[in-house]
Amino acid sequence: MQKKHYGAVLNPLRWWGRMPRLFWLVALFVGFLERKKSPLEPVLRSLLMTRVSQICHCAFCIDANALRLAERSGGLDKVQAVATWRDSSLFSDKERAALAYAEAVTATPPVVDEATKAALRQYFNDEAITEMTALIGFQNLSARFNAALDIPSQGLCAIRGEKQDA
Repeated sequence: MQKKHYGAVLNPLRWWGRMPRLFWLVALFVGFLERKKSPLEPVLRSLLMTRVSQICHCAFCIDANALRLAERSGGLDKVQAVATWRDSSLFSDKERAALAYAEAVTATPPVVDEATKAALRQYFNDEAITEMTALIGFQNLSARFNAALDIPSQGLCAIRGEKQDA
């Protein structure tokens, strides 16, 4: 499936594939988070995954998630602006609340203040917040796994530069 969509087997699979049972558990979790009936829209999921990837300095994840964000949003504008989302008019208040939450959850240790929680609750119910937290947690696992193993970018998304690396 990866070869069909990306034209190659993705680098992390070479590591996850060393432990097939663990790989399948991870794949099932990703499948659940990316299901059509998710309470989180596909563009929002990609925004969050891209931003977490940037914070964790995972070259592969930034590349793969930027490609997915470009595909889902229909262009490169949000890809190029996600690292500086606070200064951009491209993002809705709902997206801003979710991005602020993603940054707070990704901090080590996670520090989610009351203002961030209140902003999030304006747009998301408990089910959506639970799923968003799981998505952010998964992307942290993935990005930290790949960064720790120095898994490189595969050139999936041609966008490069400061805005993506933040």
